[in-house]
Parts: sequence; C-alpha cells; structure tokens
Amino acid sequence: MKKTTLIYLGILVFASFGFQHSLPAQTVKDIFNSETPVMYLGIDFTKSKLIDDANTNANDLRDRHYTGINELVLGEPKKYDIKGAIHKSSFDHDLGSVNKRNEKANAEEIHSTNSGDFHRLKEEDIKAMVSGFDFGDKKGLGLLFIMEAMSKSDKAVAVWVTYVDMANKKVLLTDRVEGKLSMGFGVRNYYATGVKNVIDNIEKKKYKEWQAKYGS
Repeated sequence: MKKTTLIYLGILVFASFGFQHSLPAQTVKDIFNSETPVMYLGIDFTKSKLIDDANTNANDLRDRHYTGINELVLGEPKKYDIKGAIHKSSFDHDLGSVNKRNEKANAEEIHSTNSGDFHRLKEEDIKAMVSGFDFGDKKGLGLLFIMEAMSKSDKAVAVWVTYVDMANKKVLLTDRVEGKLSMGFGVRNYYATGVKNVIDNIEKKKYKEWQAKYGS
C-alpha cells in the first residue's frame, strides 16, 4: 500500500514538474490580448543621462529621485494609467529588480552636456540590458520602461517601452517613446511629468501603431 502511494505521488510530482516547464513561451501577440496578464517592472534608470541640468545633484537623483519617480507612478494610478494605456485587465507590479539596479547606477556618468545623448541607445542596447536582468522565478509577460535620457534643454524624456518574456529574457517588443516635460514642483515631480506624457502617448498613438504592426 505504501509503495503504491509513493508511486502515485511520484507521478503527480513528475506531471506537475513537466507541466510547469511546458508552459508556452510568450509571443508578441500576447501583448495585445487584454486577458494575458502583465507584470509591470518599473523604470530602469541605469543607462539614463541627465542632460543640461547642472543644478540637480547626481547622487541625490540616484539615491532618492529614481525610487521617488517609480513610487509616484504606482502611487497615482489614475494619473499614470499604464494599465489603461496598454489595454490590460490584469496588471501587477514588482519594482524589486529595477530598484536594486538603479541603486548601483554610476553617479559620475549621469550628467551630460551633449544633446546627442538624448538619442544614443539602439534596440541592441535594450536587448543587452534585458539579458542582464534578474527576474527571479517570474514567468510570463513583463513590461519595462528603460529611461534613455531626461533633457532639461529639450524639455523631454525618452523611454524605451519594452515587453519581455521573463522566463527566457527575450525582448518581444521595444519602442522608443518621448514625453514632454511640463510644470512640476521639485526634481521628482518635474521629470515624472515626462513619464506621464510617455504613458499618454502610448494610449493615444503608440499602442494602436504596435497593434497594427505586430498584433495581426
């Protein structure tokens, strides 16, 4: 009897293990299926340049405001309506990985007076960044915002909106989206206005473009 029970349990464990590892990989079409859950992973600032803003302390930006902007976006979901912009019914978040990465950003490399740094990253750079992420045991569709630059002179931010299959760190879709800066009190609120406008641009224009190109 005991032997039969052990065999039965072994079959269940094996079946469960096999099922978990046979889960289908995410595809670009899952981005446009409103019922496919997505995990929002936050804003990665590790390659971000702060252009023509000598008054903002780089260490303070890294140590306080990177986290502050990420928390603000999640803390005001009606204003920063990512869920609505990407047309998802299920929207979870986990900022653990980006917070750890942002803490290690090199403060000496943040400031820039080169306007060309606003357009310096390529799709290959984004894929290389994603390959270095630690998603832990997460599987499924992930959404990551990779901040390329925040420019005081251009009054804009540039974000690579990036969908990934977290199980294999594959980039499914990445596109560069700009957002204009507007009035905001303090460093955090000022640059967060650019993130809001990136989200608005996704809702008004970019999502439809992506769906027309990749969703059919």
